[in-house]
Amino acid sequence: MLVARPLRPDRPSKLVIRSVLLSLALSTVTGAFAWAAVPAPLAAIAPRAYDIAPGPLGPALSSFAIAVGIALSFQPSITEGLVSPGLSGTYPTAQALTRLLGDSGVEMIARDDGSYTLVLRQVSLPEINVDAAGRRSTDLPSTDSSGQVARGARLGLLGNDEVMDAPFSVSSYTSTMIKDQQAVTVGDLLERDSSVRATGQTGGIVDSFFIRGFPLGEGNLGELAFDGVYGVASNYRVFTDYAERIELVKGPAALLYGMSPNSAVGGVINVVPKRALDEDLTRFTSRYATDSQLGGHLDVSRRFGEERRFGIRFNGSLQQGDTTIDKQSRNVGTGAISLDYQGDRLRTSLDLINQEEAFDAASRPFRIAPGVQIPSAANGRTSVSQDWGRSQARDKSALLSGEYDLSDQLTVFAHAGGGKSEVERMSDQTPTIINAAGDTSSDPGYYQFKVQRYTVDAGARLGFDTGPVSHRAVLQVSRYRDELSRGIISGPAVLSNIYHPIDQPRPNLAEPNTPKVSESELSGVALADTLSVLDERLQVTLGLRRQNIQSDNYNLAVTTPSYDKSKTTPLFGIVAKPWEHVALYYNYIEGLSKGDIAPSAATNAEEVFSPYISRQQEIGVKLDYDRFMATLALFQIKKPSGELSNGVFSVQAQQRNRGMELNLSGEIARGTRLLGGVTLLDGELTRTGVAANRGNTPVGVPKVQANLWAEWDTPGIDGLTLTSGAIYTARQYVDQANTQALDAWTRFDVGARYATRIAERPTTFRATVQNVLDRAYWSGVASYGAFSQGAPRTLLLSATVDF
Repeated sequence: MLVARPLRPDRPSKLVIRSVLLSLALSTVTGAFAWAAVPAPLAAIAPRAYDIAPGPLGPALSSFAIAVGIALSFQPSITEGLVSPGLSGTYPTAQALTRLLGDSGVEMIARDDGSYTLVLRQVSLPEINVDAAGRRSTDLPSTDSSGQVARGARLGLLGNDEVMDAPFSVSSYTSTMIKDQQAVTVGDLLERDSSVRATGQTGGIVDSFFIRGFPLGEGNLGELAFDGVYGVASNYRVFTDYAERIELVKGPAALLYGMSPNSAVGGVINVVPKRALDEDLTRFTSRYATDSQLGGHLDVSRRFGEERRFGIRFNGSLQQGDTTIDKQSRNVGTGAISLDYQGDRLRTSLDLINQEEAFDAASRPFRIAPGVQIPSAANGRTSVSQDWGRSQARDKSALLSGEYDLSDQLTVFAHAGGGKSEVERMSDQTPTIINAAGDTSSDPGYYQFKVQRYTVDAGARLGFDTGPVSHRAVLQVSRYRDELSRGIISGPAVLSNIYHPIDQPRPNLAEPNTPKVSESELSGVALADTLSVLDERLQVTLGLRRQNIQSDNYNLAVTTPSYDKSKTTPLFGIVAKPWEHVALYYNYIEGLSKGDIAPSAATNAEEVFSPYISRQQEIGVKLDYDRFMATLALFQIKKPSGELSNGVFSVQAQQRNRGMELNLSGEIARGTRLLGGVTLLDGELTRTGVAANRGNTPVGVPKVQANLWAEWDTPGIDGLTLTSGAIYTARQYVDQANTQALDAWTRFDVGARYATRIAERPTTFRATVQNVLDRAYWSGVASYGAFSQGAPRTLLLSATVDF
């Protein structure tokens, strides 16, 4: 954070250091209130003479602030690459500032504490007027002063909403955060959130997550939303090069987004695509990661035509070379084009994405044999994957979106798109640890998988008033369909050891056939209304979604049953804002999961069960004090499931997760920013057919998850920011009997970035060392009991240049 202050004693501030993060956050917020004062308008400052040379905008504004005697602080990335024409002569203060800023796209605003900061004028998308019909899908919520965290997110069919107006706990991370954290995938980024734990194997082919203690992304159907809809995001991994924001809505969301294709209920991850900016952009980023991963990313944005209504945004990247994991290499290529038109009433966009990722010796998660205590993890560099193993995943996606204002109160909208994923893998399958010495056994296999996804929806948003009550109503009809084909041919078991891997010869396996094994269709209609009174200080959201689930399964040997069931899921949410910077909220919302079909081993084989309804109740408080945002949430989620007991399959199991989440972001002192949180989870198997397991902790649900990421702008070196981070995860069980567990672990990261100009080109260098202590640990557990090695010490370097 760059800071400019008058050369005189300023308001003192203190940071009360305490041993607990919560106390630190609260004390520093209290300190921030001590700074509060009514800011003096710039127009009230007398005209004076200036002599500021042309050059980089940041130092020019710092000189201006010192000259007029105001406190100015801002994130260096906001002025990165911008040039001021300078200022010479006598001017009124407001006029002087206007001349210094020129057409930079930056403006200065007053803070509540009497200081000033810089923000970007609507540069992410063309300015869109918002009327009674509701928030436009193209109108992204604003960001905080750092530009790394947004003050709002997409709430499915409800559209974009501010954090303080949403009756949910939400997080939204911007492209600035993605660049600064050098996050290549969504999994890399979301490890910054304490509500999320990545369960995918480092160096593996899939990103998967636990959100609020429930799995997401473990199946063969893409569970990430793209621009608010399912069925478009790639199946196994989503790269951040084409993402403007990554949004996280926590808890079940069947009403907001419809049923998740693979029945996830812990939350929704939504990828907001990059769209053309107001200002032309040509940016190149070079990357390096140990051992010898090299790559580059090109980001180009242009707008054309009358009033620059037509836009195009291209993002392309290549990455290849050996990774830090033994025997492993990785090649990645992505290409994404976004076309859009921004008219007075009509707004349309087309997103096209093509990506491919190939591994040699891709890492695999581990299982543990019954009765064997889990051995200590090997260093993350060590891999039992055979060097002849290979994997290739190809994804293509497209989404056409549009909305049209029929009037100032009524807007209609529609989406149509889909995706295609193809995976080919020759490797040893999930290895099983068979003894305390770390010996493993796995069956190699030649695996092929194909899935096609289709999605379409249409609806209308209407704004109207009934007396003192304002309404934002929305009606949506939707249809999602997928077709899954797969095949595998397995070979004889190969033996190895997690500490001392053993090379085994490649088996001779034929290419498998890939018959269609299933197809599913999710269709439904949803209606919701947000009622507000008292200048939106009290808002109530009511909604219902009726969803039909059809599923057909195919087997060449036997006839398998079909599935056709429907359920209605409601939403009740309320937000009350008793004070300017405080919002209280409550929600009751349900999630929906496909019902099971009794397996052939059951006496009631092929019996079809109704969809499972998960229920969440949540209450919380949110704070937004300009430089500081925080959310404290208390929640309970109950999710039923089926199980086989005494030869009969029935819906008699239930997992109940209770929790408390504290998430915070912002400045705790000038030039010092924190992003972090603590999640306390109390997971319990409240019902189960195995009496001994009743009351046990569910698989993969730790008691505590904590994150803290900090940035400090060094006052002595303009443009230099030091960064650090820590992730803590408590003990986790890998079996329902709670006899096998992973130890608690903590990972520390350190880094730095430096923004400067080289040959008049704005340039930013970034360096990060992940797991700086090179600790060996088991990082997380999937819902089916497989667990993953943690990442080894890894050096990430990047350099970004704007042309």
